[in-house]
Amino acid sequence: MEPTGITPNLHVPDIAAARDFYTGYLGLSVEDFDMGWVARYRSPDGRAQIQLVTHDATAPELAAVSVRVGAGVDLAYADAVRHGYEIVHPLTDEPWGLRRFLVRAPDGNVLNIVSHRDD
Repeated sequence: MEPTGITPNLHVPDIAAARDFYTGYLGLSVEDFDMGWVARYRSPDGRAQIQLVTHDATAPELAAVSVRVGAGVDLAYADAVRHGYEIVHPLTDEPWGLRRFLVRAPDGNVLNIVSHRDD
């Protein structure tokens, strides 16, 4: 696997209520998207970003981080299965344009391994 980006996913009860802290105080002033249940904010220079998540629309658990792997998502999935890692959410083409799966690391953290349409 060759990650091209890793984004922390913070569980929040209400994105709108949390937005001011992350945009106003931390200065993450660019909203990349807001789907109601997940929103991503980044710094104007693109060097820092974070996702605020209330729940996952299709997976049974929230991921601690999202790992972008581009076209390598299918190979990453096969490698996770080969290693015997727990697949929390199967390889799926999501309606919002991602191909992804969720895997549990041996330490218990859940990772969202993802490919975007523009990868």
